[in-house]
Amino acid sequence: MPYIPHTDDDVKRMLDTIGVNSIDDLFDEIPKDIIAQPLQQVPPGKTEMETMRIMSDRAAQDSGNLCFIGAGAYEHHIPAAVWEVAGRGEFLTAYTPYQAEASQGTLQVIYEYQSMIAHLTGMDVSNASLYDGGSGLSEAVLMAVRANRKSKTKKALVLTSVNPLYRQATTNIVDNQGLELVEVAYCSEQGTTPVAALKHFEGQDFAALIIQQPNFFGSLEDVDALTDWAHANGMLVIASVNPTSLALLKPPGEWGEQGADIAVGEGQPLGVPLSSGGPYFGFITCKQQHVRQMPGRIIGRTVDMEGRPGFALTLQAREQHIRRSKATSNICTNQGLAMTAATVYMSLLGADGLQQVAVASHNNTQSLLQKLTAINGVEKVFTAPTFHEVVIRVPGNAGDVLNKLADKGIQGGVDLSAYYAELDGCILLCATETKIEADLDRYAAALQEVL
Repeated sequence: MPYIPHTDDDVKRMLDTIGVNSIDDLFDEIPKDIIAQPLQQVPPGKTEMETMRIMSDRAAQDSGNLCFIGAGAYEHHIPAAVWEVAGRGEFLTAYTPYQAEASQGTLQVIYEYQSMIAHLTGMDVSNASLYDGGSGLSEAVLMAVRANRKSKTKKALVLTSVNPLYRQATTNIVDNQGLELVEVAYCSEQGTTPVAALKHFEGQDFAALIIQQPNFFGSLEDVDALTDWAHANGMLVIASVNPTSLALLKPPGEWGEQGADIAVGEGQPLGVPLSSGGPYFGFITCKQQHVRQMPGRIIGRTVDMEGRPGFALTLQAREQHIRRSKATSNICTNQGLAMTAATVYMSLLGADGLQQVAVASHNNTQSLLQKLTAINGVEKVFTAPTFHEVVIRVPGNAGDVLNKLADKGIQGGVDLSAYYAELDGCILLCATETKIEADLDRYAAALQEVL
């Protein structure tokens, strides 16, 4: 709570009435070894004025910086109308719409969101959003294990070209439930995973295959071949996708002969700003036959007794919130405000506008790549086609190079050696439609000077 009204005297009187010496005594049944310890690195509290000054000074440090970091969170232009609408009180402070008759506006927004996300991914059904892309992937894995009745195992194959942060989040969430992720190595030349790399797993029992498109390196996987292989081997296919890329690339629902079974991703590119690590929201869609295994809530459109259109919670297993281990979801948080912003964003841009964003982002990345690889010692690492991210190799230590670029106001990308030991000296970088030619030239000039 932001404000606790009880004084020390109030607390003492309550404890005396109960008959204990301290608040800690109220929780003495909790084992000592799992009780949270005091935070050692947190400084003493500041006043409101001091805190605001610190935040202002830190914000000023970012002034004028150019961001070329992607890796799952992207800097796109957000029309002013997006948050003017999403910030209205009826959206900003709205609570979970359990009372449909009093929440028609909120329910309609979610319904419109579901319709657009399902259309964008080429899938049959969408829920009302999830916590974020990483936890969304874990929900998809749990969902696939439940939905794949032919599989008798709790294992899933995951390409190592899938975002390592998503893989880590998924492992952390599903590991305690006895689920296992088995990794499949990517091709070090192409930066993608050929079907031949899966041959070793043919005939083995796995519930699902997880594919990211574009993958973490920005490279485009052969999703048709991978999807057909998975289905031929009795696996469901989980697609992790960048929603902006779907304005150009084949949607998961059309991968291979049958399409992916579940599609998830991070919705942040759709109108949610980069803001010190949040907020984010995950999306999840699936084929109709798996809808009852989908976590979270779904909003449906119906008519009342007089034939007037209305919206209501549909297939919302209310008991999932209290069923603990038997629930369909661990983290089915509906990120309502971020989802609302995404709905407004997609409505404003439309299909053509989103395609223009994707094309401009791709073109800027290709232009930046040409400028950087013209510098002596800088080279493109992988041969596969890319979307709006690409991996380069620089002479020396990538972390040192990025630190020196940061001193010049350039947030140059991600040091991949932190996640892939074999990619020492490699940087994952991204450009979106927000960059102009002068920005790309500034990056190239700064890298030339640093090297």
